[in-house]
Amino acid sequence: MDIDKPLVNRVANSGLITINLEEYYPEGEMVSFDLKDFLFMEMILKEKDFRAALKEHDWSVYAGKHLLVYCSVDAIIPMWAYMLVASYAEPVTASVFQGEKASFLAVKYSEALSTLDFSEYEGKRIVIKGCSDKPVPASAYTELTSRLRPYAKSIMYGEPCSTVPVFKRPRVPKK
Repeated sequence: MDIDKPLVNRVANSGLITINLEEYYPEGEMVSFDLKDFLFMEMILKEKDFRAALKEHDWSVYAGKHLLVYCSVDAIIPMWAYMLVASYAEPVTASVFQGEKASFLAVKYSEALSTLDFSEYEGKRIVIKGCSDKPVPASAYTELTSRLRPYAKSIMYGEPCSTVPVFKRPRVPKK
């Protein structure tokens, strides 16, 4: 190895574009709201008791947060029950979502990806960053790949220094 030669960052000079899905993680705290806690014996929804409990509930604790409404027990929950929770929570929360965190993240990532202009990646070599500190659902990687494929020259997964090839556009022979 010649110590007189300058170090060259081949990754930086490679023309790769890295997309970090973690950047699209929804802002704000997510809190769960389990309907189980409002059921008689954690099994039966009694309308009068349910309405009274929701009316007395301190909704201010969810101020500015994403409220994820679900039921963790196998109970029959009428649709209006979710609607009633939403009617109380909506004035104070950032959002109200019916489902658990994984479903919420899948929807939020899909919403974020739907706003992007993928034509800017025309003919580009893309690396979809693999490691993240925040949970990124598999559906986000799948959707991003599907949306990039018509434009990208190649799509890889991982880090620029160590990637897994996912897609490579076939070369068009010169005439």
